[in-house]
Amino acid sequence: MLRRLRIPAAALVLVAGAALTAFTATGAAAAAQPAAAHPATAHSAVTHTSAARTITVTLRTAKGTRTERTVSVPTSVRSGGTALHLIKPDTKLGAHSGMRHETSSENWSGYAADSGTYTSVSASWVQPTGTCGGNSDEYSSFWVGLDGYTSSSVEQTGTDTDCDGGSPSYYGWYETYPNPSYSFGDTVNPGDTITATVTSQGNGNFEYTLADQTQNWSVSTQQSEPGAQLSSAEVIVEAPCCTDSGGILPLADFGTANFSNSQVDGSPIGDSNPEQIIMVDGNGNQQDSVSALSDNENWSATWMSSN
Repeated sequence: MLRRLRIPAAALVLVAGAALTAFTATGAAAAAQPAAAHPATAHSAVTHTSAARTITVTLRTAKGTRTERTVSVPTSVRSGGTALHLIKPDTKLGAHSGMRHETSSENWSGYAADSGTYTSVSASWVQPTGTCGGNSDEYSSFWVGLDGYTSSSVEQTGTDTDCDGGSPSYYGWYETYPNPSYSFGDTVNPGDTITATVTSQGNGNFEYTLADQTQNWSVSTQQSEPGAQLSSAEVIVEAPCCTDSGGILPLADFGTANFSNSQVDGSPIGDSNPEQIIMVDGNGNQQDSVSALSDNENWSATWMSSN
């Protein structure tokens, strides 16, 4: 089935993909050892095919720059597999204490710093428990990233709480546009404490690190994105793309996701005067609530409805 990108009327930023070369898996007290890559689709109970279609998408950043890009999208996708990540950074919802303004997005919520150049972002969260009903497939992603808010690249790593045929599934992944995301392959359970970091190493090189403090593992990979602008840093809850008709995938009921130590360049994200992002569906109905920052770095998102 063709997966097509649905472009909302408001300005969008396309954020997608990850290029895999190799990654290093480490236990908390063990020396680094090379490990093979695991495509994220291997973690899914949903049937996926390898066939792909080519589509052309129009990208427009918050600053109004327009470009066209041709991307190859598999006929079945999910977050943590090949996915398209969209955002509408220009829809203002009004003033918020400590924020320049609030922003609505059809599939992002959380906080994004976008008024400078950034080289690192990190945060911790407790892996949410998925509530799944029937035989539906639903998806919710939790991640940190550089770029993507006002640019067409993204460097990101995080975890998912998904519903595969009505059963919850959990896994960790990383992405670098324009290639597919990959699963780190290590066990993630609900209630685990997760820490994620993306760091620019200069010259378009990045390190992604994901750690499960409860399961006592940490994994890292080095990837390259020569065109990265380092124009934003974000900590995000996401409903990825795409449905059969090219829309946003249904947001899985994740309950409440609690984030802590949200840091940009080693300082609380609140010090960067970030924008608060609220997720809404195509009709403008709110899909989750995002709390204000406490201590400039701690916040929570609570699921309200699927899209």
